[in-house]
Amino acid sequence: MFKALIVDDDPTFCLMLKSYLSNNGFEVKEVFSAGSALKAVGEHSFDIVLTDFRLPDFDGITLITKVRKLYPDMPMLLMTRYGDIRSAVTAIKSGAFDYVTKPVNPDELLLTVNKALSNRQQSKKIAGLSPRSISGEINYLRGTSAPSMMVEQYISLIAPTDMSVIIQGESGTGKEYVARMIHLKGPRKNKPFVAVDCGAMSNELAASELFGHTKGSFTDAHSDKEGQFEQANGGTLFLDEIGNLSYENQLKLLRATQERKIRKIGGNKDIGVDVRILVATNDDLSSSVQRGAFREDLFHRLNEFKINVPALRSRGEDIVLFANYFLEQANLELNKQVAGFDNEVTDKILSYHWPGNIRELKNTIRRAVLVAQGSLLTLADLPPEILSPPVRRAEPSRISSGQTDLKALAESQEREAIEKVLKQVHYNRTLAAQLLNIDRKTLYNKIKHYGIEG
Repeated sequence: MFKALIVDDDPTFCLMLKSYLSNNGFEVKEVFSAGSALKAVGEHSFDIVLTDFRLPDFDGITLITKVRKLYPDMPMLLMTRYGDIRSAVTAIKSGAFDYVTKPVNPDELLLTVNKALSNRQQSKKIAGLSPRSISGEINYLRGTSAPSMMVEQYISLIAPTDMSVIIQGESGTGKEYVARMIHLKGPRKNKPFVAVDCGAMSNELAASELFGHTKGSFTDAHSDKEGQFEQANGGTLFLDEIGNLSYENQLKLLRATQERKIRKIGGNKDIGVDVRILVATNDDLSSSVQRGAFREDLFHRLNEFKINVPALRSRGEDIVLFANYFLEQANLELNKQVAGFDNEVTDKILSYHWPGNIRELKNTIRRAVLVAQGSLLTLADLPPEILSPPVRRAEPSRISSGQTDLKALAESQEREAIEKVLKQVHYNRTLAAQLLNIDRKTLYNKIKHYGIEG
């Protein structure tokens, strides 16, 4: 039985619509304000939300935007008695599946609702094509290569805790999806997951988005605004490109993480929040600290654990695994029947450097499926930048005598691996032994043998 949430300030209309949907096999809950709707979606699991455009606290388009940030795959329908095409277009851009006009035609509404649910089920079917995709999350793939498996181990270790995590990696490697995995595998999985792109906000906008503001606190502040910390309360706040936050906002973030309190712009009282912080960056924050571009105290507060997400080019066999997944995804999305890749395309996919990582691979496969004329993708279907990439000049390397000693090389690599993992887990030797797949006694002996300090 599908569960629907109706958001409308007209009790009579809610009762009518609830009765109609209930008679057609739906379990229905109704609320009368946008604020109550946000609370409801945080406490219950719904398959679809139907919201009026005019609500007593804020409008339906704003509600759609907020819900979509929390639950990106949630189908949303806008209902408006005005039939305003501009509102409809804005709603679609904000993430609504569709809109219906009032007075509502029940049969038309039911058809639209079923279409939205069918579309969501198709997305889940796409996710089911790969046994390594997250249940309910179609955008993250679990690889089988050693670097990918290491990330999986880190996620499994850190998810049950409440520790802050720095997720570091190149653009397009899937840092947000790693954050979502940590959230989904942790105790806060039934609470909100709120993602914020710090790189897309000005200094003033960032403060307002993160902490909220009060009415009249600055020009255009026509009403009180709830910040992302409040929206994520009880759940997880993911701050992407954390290095772009201004020094002033870094200080506010430090206070929020240490004291679990925030203060809105223009406000005069503190608001308690319970939020797990996950951050991502494609820069080395420790280098940013040394340059004075990032607060050292905030860095140490956030760096309770670090996960380095590997570049696609270092994942070996995962590249073809991911390419096949994106092929199936594109087939369903574009209604195509491409069966696979010819040998030349496979060789090209494996040899290409993929500077844009997983995001670039996905876009490349999707474009190739769109233009493909045959049952297999050929070189003619690939874009020019993949066929003739700029020549990458490698720096010449010198081989020292020690590099030809296989035993010395093996010991050097083993010591480096042990030191790296120990630093990663802040010298928690139990966690380090688990990640290295050795017992604690063996780890202690190797630490002593190599003279590793920490």
